[in-house]
Amino acid sequence: MKILFIIPGSGDSFYCGNCFRDNLQVKALREQGQEVIVMPLYLPLGQEEFQADTPLFFPATTLYAAQRLFGGKRMPRWLERVTGSKWLLNVAASMAGTTTSEGLDGLTLSMIQGNDEAFQEMVTRMIDWIRDQERPDIVHLSSSLLIGIAKELKRQMDIPIVCSLQDEEVWIDRLEQSTAERAWKGIVENSRYIDCFVTTSHFYRDMILKRFPELNEVEVIYPGVQVERYFSNERVANPTIGFFYRMNREDGLDILADAFVLLKKSGRVPGLQLRIGGGYTSVDKPFINRIKKTLRPYEADVIWEEMYGLERHAAFYRQITVIAVPLRFEESVGLYLCEAFANGCPAVEPATGSFPEIVGNAGLLYPENTPERLAEALATLFNDPERLAQCRENAFTLARERYSHEVAARKLTAMYQRFVRADQNTSTLINECITHKEEE
Repeated sequence: MKILFIIPGSGDSFYCGNCFRDNLQVKALREQGQEVIVMPLYLPLGQEEFQADTPLFFPATTLYAAQRLFGGKRMPRWLERVTGSKWLLNVAASMAGTTTSEGLDGLTLSMIQGNDEAFQEMVTRMIDWIRDQERPDIVHLSSSLLIGIAKELKRQMDIPIVCSLQDEEVWIDRLEQSTAERAWKGIVENSRYIDCFVTTSHFYRDMILKRFPELNEVEVIYPGVQVERYFSNERVANPTIGFFYRMNREDGLDILADAFVLLKKSGRVPGLQLRIGGGYTSVDKPFINRIKKTLRPYEADVIWEEMYGLERHAAFYRQITVIAVPLRFEESVGLYLCEAFANGCPAVEPATGSFPEIVGNAGLLYPENTPERLAEALATLFNDPERLAQCRENAFTLARERYSHEVAARKLTAMYQRFVRADQNTSTLINECITHKEEE
């Protein structure tokens, strides 16, 4: 089966949940023998472990200029060449902070609605490239923020299309209110071009369908990691809390830092250490400086991993005892949890969003997302060796049985085949009708 996977490229300087999910899905499908073509949009893919198979389409700098300077109309070709240059794209990638939509109202609407001249010109180039290759059996869009592409693919090529849903509200609901309303309306209107939506938790499926019951079928497939890549029998000598996500306020690093200080002051967990990784962008630096100031009295027990790369993931989890990422928003799934579980590291998380579903019995949940509650939960787990050991075993069991890349790939493949077969049956029926008409 030939699968065209269309994804937004990022600056690759921090742990992006959606980007990493795409990486995992592509790897898992290829291991199952599927042919997957990775097509990046916006920015180049910078990680060695995750490379593009096509040219870059919808270059971010060109699309942004078209919206800001020309109101979505077609730009002069010479300006397109300048804004789409490799140098300018690399500059944009180095500054990328893909979790904020500030100033990107026009670009967001363009990609969702798919109506303006700049979008039409870029999508035509993309579809022309696809037509020049062997026709894919199915297209997988990484996000409904790209759903305008589905409209044109369906109209011009009539290919089955699957679309992932994961945390779009984090982006859309921070736009101007009127823009956000138009964006959601655009997603609902263009959902008719999607054969099936897929998301990573029942929590998120239920939330999005409650908000937008007009959406088509939404299937739940948990993400999967290569368990054998993460697992190690060795355990760190000192009790160590791990934070592995983008280092910013939204992901709760300050809550964890305050909880760590409370625990160090109280002495409730002797030898306690904190390891922080996941990367950041330039906009996060003032926040990180504040966190370092908070942690300064105990800096000897804090390990910062400020350089980020996909190759660093597995090593990080082998150097922690538990994972704690106290998000301030309700995430559809925390991939860092799936990774930590693969090494038998339990989680301590607030009882919000998908955490109760994803964590299950592989850790502790606490009721209010405050430093005090987090500190109490961490102390409870660290000071109960039997419970900690049981949570470790439960975490590893969940990784093998629910969050394995093999399980995820089988389910993704089965979903794709359902729509590919339906498409083939429709084509066969049409051809038979044409043949019968010609014979008459």
